[in-house]
This record gives sequence, C-alpha cells and structure tokens, in this order.
Amino acid sequence: MMDAGRHPKIKLFAYSEVERISGYVGNFTVRVRKKARYVDETACTACGDCAKVCPVVVPNEFDIGLGSRKAIYIPFPQAVPSAYVIDHAHCLGDVPIACGKCREACDKKCIDFDQHDQIITLDVGAIIVATGLDVFDPSALDEYGYTRYKNVVTSLEFERLIDAGGPTGGHFVRPSDRQQPRRVGFIQCVGSRTLSGNDDLSRGRPYCSNICCMNTVKDSLLLKDHYPETDISVFYMDIRAFGKGFEDLYRRSREAGVKYIRGLPGEIVEDEATGNLMVTVDNTTQGRTERHELDLVVLSIGLVPPAEQAHVKQLLTLSQTDEGFFLEAHPKLKPVDTPTRGVFLAGCAEGPKDIKDSVTQASAAAARAQIVLNADKLRVEAITAWVDPTVCTGCGLCAKVCPYGAILADSKTKAKAQVMEAKCAGCGACAAECRFDAITMRHFPDAALMAQVEAALAENPEHKIVTFACNWCSYAGADYAGVSRMQYPPNARIIRTMCSGRVDEDLIVRAFQLGAPVVLVSGCHYADCHYINANRWTQKRVDRLWDRLERKGIRPERLQLEWISAAEGAKFATVMREVERIRQSVTMEEIEWARRVLAEEK
Repeated sequence: MMDAGRHPKIKLFAYSEVERISGYVGNFTVRVRKKARYVDETACTACGDCAKVCPVVVPNEFDIGLGSRKAIYIPFPQAVPSAYVIDHAHCLGDVPIACGKCREACDKKCIDFDQHDQIITLDVGAIIVATGLDVFDPSALDEYGYTRYKNVVTSLEFERLIDAGGPTGGHFVRPSDRQQPRRVGFIQCVGSRTLSGNDDLSRGRPYCSNICCMNTVKDSLLLKDHYPETDISVFYMDIRAFGKGFEDLYRRSREAGVKYIRGLPGEIVEDEATGNLMVTVDNTTQGRTERHELDLVVLSIGLVPPAEQAHVKQLLTLSQTDEGFFLEAHPKLKPVDTPTRGVFLAGCAEGPKDIKDSVTQASAAAARAQIVLNADKLRVEAITAWVDPTVCTGCGLCAKVCPYGAILADSKTKAKAQVMEAKCAGCGACAAECRFDAITMRHFPDAALMAQVEAALAENPEHKIVTFACNWCSYAGADYAGVSRMQYPPNARIIRTMCSGRVDEDLIVRAFQLGAPVVLVSGCHYADCHYINANRWTQKRVDRLWDRLERKGIRPERLQLEWISAAEGAKFATVMREVERIRQSVTMEEIEWARRVLAEEK
C-alpha cells in the first residue's frame, strides 16, 4: 500500500466512499465523498503528540478490541496517508470546557474541527472492484462459548495476540490471566461448510473459505518455532492443503508434533477455577469420544462477503452468487470480467481466496482494464437492442426491465426510448416485455425466433417438445448432456436465445397454436443469471402465462419452467425425460382445444 501511495500515477482516496457511478465502459463518472479527517493530512507528520494528550480511550478495531486507541489515531501501522484522523463519534470536541487538548499539543497546527466532507467527481474508463471480505461472527455458535469464555478466541484475534505489533507486543498470552498457554486447540470450519436446513446464515455458510486450513497449519508451525513445548491439537473435518508447497507445510506441522484429530467438538465447558477449557469431541479416526483440557481454544473462522457488497452491487448493477460474492461473466473464459462492461473483479470480491490467488486475479483485472484504456475505440457485440421511434409510445417499461440501465426513457414525458449500445448486453428482456413490439434484437429478432418455432412444428407437432434454452447455461447444459452421451428423448426441438428473458409470450402462445403438446422454457439458476436479474422477468412472464392458460381451460402443466446450469447435463437429461412424460399424457383433444381457444383470442 505504501508503494501504491508513492506511485506518481496512482491517486489514493483514503477515508472515502463511492456514492454514485454512472456512464458506461470507457466513460464512467464516479462521485466520491472524501470524509472529513479533521486533520490536515498533507501537514501532519505523525509525531503522535496529539494522541498522547487525548483523554478518550476506546477499543482498537485493528486489534479486534484486544487493544485500545485514542479518539485521534492512525487507523493501522503503515496506513496511507501516514496521518492522524479524529474519530468524531468519540471525540469530546474543541469546545474549551470539553477538550481541545489535541489542537493545543499540535505544533504544526494540523487539526481543524471545521473541516467538511468533500465531493470529488472522477471520469474513468474502467473500474476494478476489490471490496475485500469480512470474517464470520461465531457468537451464534453457543456450544463454543465465544464471548462467554475469555480464552476462546477467533483466528483473527489469535493473529493479533502473536503479532509483534499487537496489543501484547508479540508475547503469546491468553486473555483471561495473561499467562502463556501450554495447551492450544484449533477448531476448523467455524462458519464454513455448514449446511443449515432453514438457511440460518448465523450458524455458517455452505462453502469452503479456502484459507482456514493452511492458516492454522501456518500458526501451528509458528507456535512450535517460538514455543516448542506448546501442546497443539487441531480438530478438523478435512484438511484441504491445495496449493504449491501447502502439503509440505502440513507434513512439517505433523512432524513438529501437532496433533490432528478428525472430528469437530460438540461442546466447550470452562473450568471456573482455572479458566481452562474442557473440549468434548468424537474422534472419528479412533472411533471414540475424547475430552481434552486446553488453556486456549482458537476458532478458525470462515470468510463472508462484506456488508457493503450490496451497495456496490447497486452502484454497478452486478450479479451475485447465492453466497453473496460477485458473479464473474464466465468462470473459465472471463474469470475477472463482470456482466457490466468495463467493470472487473479482483480478490475476495469474487470469492474466498488466499493472497497468491488474489494477487494473480488482481494482475489479470489490471491487464483487462489496460485493454480498455489503451483502445481508441471499443467494440461491442452486435447483439443489441434497437428501438423503432415510430412505434415506441414512451411508456418506459423497457427502461424498468433493463438490468444494465442501458435504456433512456421517461414515462412522465413520454419521450421515445433510446438505447445506449455501449451498455446494452443483448439479453432481450426489453424486447420480450415491450407491449408494442417497438424493440428489435439484432441477430435474434422476433421473426427469426418465430420461424424456428414454426419450422420445429411443421410436421407431427404432437410428438415434439419445444424447448427455449438460454445461451449461457441451459443450452450449454444441453450440449454437455449430449457430449457426455446421456440419454434423453430425441424429440426435443431446442431454440437458443441469449437469455430466458428473451422468450416472448407470443412465441410460447404460437407454439401452442401450432399444436405443441408441451413447451419448456429453461434458463440460468435464479440467482446466477448471466444478465444480472433478467431471468426474474422470465418468472413473471411465465406466471402470467400460467394464469392465462388456466383461464382458457388449458393445463398450465403443459408450460414448464426450469433453471439449469451449464454444468448440469444430468439435470437437463432428467428434465427432458420428465417433460416427455408430460407430453405423453397430453391428448389430441387437449391440443385441439388449445389451438382453437388461442386462435379465437387472436
């Protein structure tokens, strides 16, 4: 960070917050609020005289509350800029009767209680999202006694306890009596790899946090190097030592005398007299229940997305996974790109990863951003929307539907809709929702899709399954089922669209008019849409059609909606077999009835 601060072409905005982002690739406008520090950062020499006289003492966030700081402080060692900042929430103020001691002590006269926030506007060509992460709060896991027992700490607190610049000056002591612990236990997967039937995220997340195992291995070796007599036990489900040199570190840890016990403790009880902890665990390797008396227990906590992730998602219209991390445009072909052009991901914004992987991804994101910045002109895919101004009524529905904000429309003034092609990703949701057919998708116009429906049902329509599959997931899933030689009915007629949100109601109705016994609409999983949230409109459209079919006396079961990912070839085959079962149950009378009532509707 200090190197970045000294770089002539890098400008750091510390203690700042991004409030608004507008524009498109190559032409973003970013509004930044630079918060008032109440200290002139250009004049402050970080001498510390102000902090010495400050009477306010509060817990230090950098030390996870294990240490303290003053109301005027440097957030962490090697912070950039190396200048003090006043915590306005705890400062007593500059009213003479209250305080003002820091101002009196500062020889450089750096302290200004009249400072205000500054609004800075930046014009940028590309954006890299590196929002970092938070750690899991194990307070809800009452069986481990975190916050009830002083000698139960998290892995992050443990790092501060053994750090030379930490609250204990690098002396390894336990919090209760500041004595050196002789028996230390590490509990793995606290908040990670936890499946809860009621989706209770307070007890953990279902994914592996990637770094916890090797962090414990590193800490165990560090303890053995400095305190060889320490008895260390690691309670684990599985040790995941993937990475260069990691298996060797794990082997060295075992050879150093660290005991690895396969099984997670079910309960921790404190001995009130000594402060020691009694840990009960089922040792699945030995097939027995064991009780261990430990001086200190370290909870190896998992990683979770930061709370600010939702705000960043809204600013940049990004997609998120079920776990809350940002979703890349393609896991293999575009691992650092996002669905929003010109926006790239780095580090744990995309998922849990260690330092090496974060640096690698940051280099890739910088390279992708450099491609954008070095180009005189940018090419966009030709699959974009076009609005016919002679047909558009200015209702503004298309602007509401567009997940990228690529359509400019105002329903109040009835201004004709306009498409910013640099922002349009070509999902087609706007064209499917437009009630006046004023929007045409280049390369995927309604006429071309309608022609495919009509060709598929030209002969023996009662034997066919019309299947609309999105390009990125369900069509790829169908392809995966094929190359894997999975068996499914051969009478499916697959029509590829860029997104399930492109499937117009008229296409489905036309299929039933032509005698289709069953229609399947398939797309990305609900939370993993390639086009952010376009498949939400697919769900709404199909809901409307189910009601419409039911009112006409047509079995809604004949219209199926499924979410299938590119890796779910087996699911695609299973779904097609189930749809074929439904097709076989549809009688010719039902097909003729649907043809007649839908034709009358026209």
